[in-house]
Amino acid sequence: MIPIRDDLIFRQRAILTLTLVGLIAVLYFWDREGRIWGASIAFADLAMRPGQISDVLRGQGDPVDLSRLFTSIFLHANLPHMVTNVVFLFAFGPSVEAALGGVRFALFYLFWGVVAFLAQIQAAPESMVPVLGASGAIGGVLGAYFLLFPGNNIKLLIIPFLWRTFVLPAWVLLAFWFATQLLVPQEGVATWAHAGGFLAGMATVLVLGGRNAILKDLKYDTISEFDED
Repeated sequence: MIPIRDDLIFRQRAILTLTLVGLIAVLYFWDREGRIWGASIAFADLAMRPGQISDVLRGQGDPVDLSRLFTSIFLHANLPHMVTNVVFLFAFGPSVEAALGGVRFALFYLFWGVVAFLAQIQAAPESMVPVLGASGAIGGVLGAYFLLFPGNNIKLLIIPFLWRTFVLPAWVLLAFWFATQLLVPQEGVATWAHAGGFLAGMATVLVLGGRNAILKDLKYDTISEFDED
């Protein structure tokens, strides 16, 4: 299932979300010297490794390694990894950006990404396998959306066999997504980072006063009905 968009219409453009999408794509191709496929070349040494961060937190490593908690947010292992993250960010990011404001959204995006990596480090503190990608930060976007707009509808595309669209309430889709991170083993996927980012996004909404406090001055319309194929 691929989320296409929600049914919210805002007066302002999602500048920060679009900037992040563009930045992720540019860095992906820059990292591979313009190639679509292949391993990381330019930024391979900027990927976060849990064992290195654990050493720093124990006072044994190089503090510079902590910077990888930020740089890894913008790196991706392969094209499907990057495209999937961009799709989810493009579908859910604009509404969360509109609710929080561009500057706060940018700061929280980085915060969610770091918390997500820390959750993965807690799960495998000695691992030296690189952990990278925007999935944890985007998990924060999803967690925030879950509390801010639970009843709104999400238009989804089913592939590869049906190529049909259908609509689900946001809370159903996001609850299912979160449950899969906890309950479904996924080889080579940092599921604890995804779950940690999601919980961080939810916690952010609660710390800011909850849904009503955040949305009280927000102006938006809704699409009356999605067309389903």
